[in-house]
Amino acid sequence: MALRKIKLTVCYDGSRYHGWANQPGQETIQGQLTEAIQILTGTEVSITGASRTDAGVHAKGQTVTMEVDSPIPTENFAKAITDRLAEDIAVIDAVEVPGSFDVIGDVKNKLYHYTIYTGKVRPVMEISKVWHLPGELDVDMMDRAAKLLVGKKDFKSFASAADNRENTVRTIFRCDVTGDGDYIYTEVEGDGFLYNMVRNIVGTLVEVGIGRMKVEKIEEILAAKDRTAAGPIAAASGLCLEWIKY
Repeated sequence: MALRKIKLTVCYDGSRYHGWANQPGQETIQGQLTEAIQILTGTEVSITGASRTDAGVHAKGQTVTMEVDSPIPTENFAKAITDRLAEDIAVIDAVEVPGSFDVIGDVKNKLYHYTIYTGKVRPVMEISKVWHLPGELDVDMMDRAAKLLVGKKDFKSFASAADNRENTVRTIFRCDVTGDGDYIYTEVEGDGFLYNMVRNIVGTLVEVGIGRMKVEKIEEILAAKDRTAAGPIAAASGLCLEWIKY
């Protein structure tokens, strides 16, 4: 049986997990998926995810590759793996890809969606999917600030201090802030993201929304190339990886 590379599209509620990446003694999405695949195939399998989502972050379209030597038809993998996973993780698609396919390096663009709930009462039924910030936020000002992030720029100021990648230049294709009643949504589409970048962007836009920071400050933050120049990090709960395109 020839070794096949399979690309999986995975969705998960990250509330109870310590992020995507394997960590000793912790429940992670990568760990749960690996275990389910190994139980299914009866062999050791290594999987690679396109995005290292943080603890508490969700995904509707995480992309994962695995190499397997198994007689199981490709089209059967999604259901067979899902049947061996907890109810908060599911594989929604499985396709065979060339051996040269790079799940991280071949990414063209990704979309992250962030939800803020501004109502007075804690939204207990969806608290794990939103950042509860009771009060008024100026959505128009937030959107104006968001537009200053569009383009090819150095986002070092919006990266976690723990992100030690030398190249911190990324291209943001769009960054939109919209309101719908007590909900405020931020969508950020780009060719790639630094560690904590989207959450740091949202936290900074909130500073603009509450009037603590002027719209023009965004340009200064980008120029500073210093994490301390930007606003605080937004809660993990409001963030969802919507899709990845190749």
